[in-house]
Amino acid sequence: MRRTHDGEHERDGRIQGRAGLPADAPRGLRHGLRGLPLAPPGALQLGARLVRRPRAGNDRTALHLVEEDGATTRLSFAELSERSDRVANWLRARGVRAEDRVLVMLGNQAELWETALAAMKLRAVVIPATPLLGPADLRDRVERGRVRHVVVRAEDTGKFDEVPGRYTRITVGGERPGWQSYEEAYAADAAFEPDGITHADDPLMLYFTSGTTAHPKLVEHTHVSYPIGHLATMYWIGLEPGDVHLNISSPGWAKHAWSNLFAPWNAEATVFLHNYTRFDAGRLLTEMDRAGVTTFCARPPSGACSSRPT
Repeated sequence: MRRTHDGEHERDGRIQGRAGLPADAPRGLRHGLRGLPLAPPGALQLGARLVRRPRAGNDRTALHLVEEDGATTRLSFAELSERSDRVANWLRARGVRAEDRVLVMLGNQAELWETALAAMKLRAVVIPATPLLGPADLRDRVERGRVRHVVVRAEDTGKFDEVPGRYTRITVGGERPGWQSYEEAYAADAAFEPDGITHADDPLMLYFTSGTTAHPKLVEHTHVSYPIGHLATMYWIGLEPGDVHLNISSPGWAKHAWSNLFAPWNAEATVFLHNYTRFDAGRLLTEMDRAGVTTFCARPPSGACSSRPT
């Protein structure tokens, strides 16, 4: 890796950009950083603190999912801390190491958040991918992203029959020949110990751009640019501890990480999501009311919006 004069990083010439915390960060953001328990200069442990800061014993709901058939999943900060520790230990036993690139192609399901947290603890790099991708797109991401591990839903494993490469294959929600079952992770050791310091400029996530106007580019985000950078999002939305936040965004897109992971959990708010196959405004409003949603964020074609229901 080499650092260019304008602050970008290049790894084998494959990464076209890098997002970081701007030098002229908003006043509110600078104020919010004062109380953060940062590691010594050049190091940062915020990724692991995202769920460890509330610590064991915090039974406040971190994640609340409601399916189309009414099935509900609720996980507290304490539960997610333990589950992600188990997943991190299980992934490490299967060869996931610091800076390994892990393609995660899951829906809005608990395993998505568990995997993201586990990767942070391992200092692995997540490449989020929407389940809508087909074999051609996946071949491109695996090759250019230099993917070493993939975590996908059982129903999507067939797409990888046409994706060559030597990468660990992990399936969620069912067993498949040649794939390792994610569900085994819940039997792993619950005591996780990091194997090194997480540096502030260590890579955290790699996103492929949409490719709307050109070939998709690979953009790197660090343990600063997203966990700390989206304190600005938290303040802008107005999230507070105990809020219930709904953000309408699909996994695989950057907006999902902004408002379904970092902003609400930095505030110790609940992430709420209603899964559906076809959008139904009336049903969504009913579920929002039932869940006690206090903040709402969506992205219409004109840009992002946020409001606190009255």
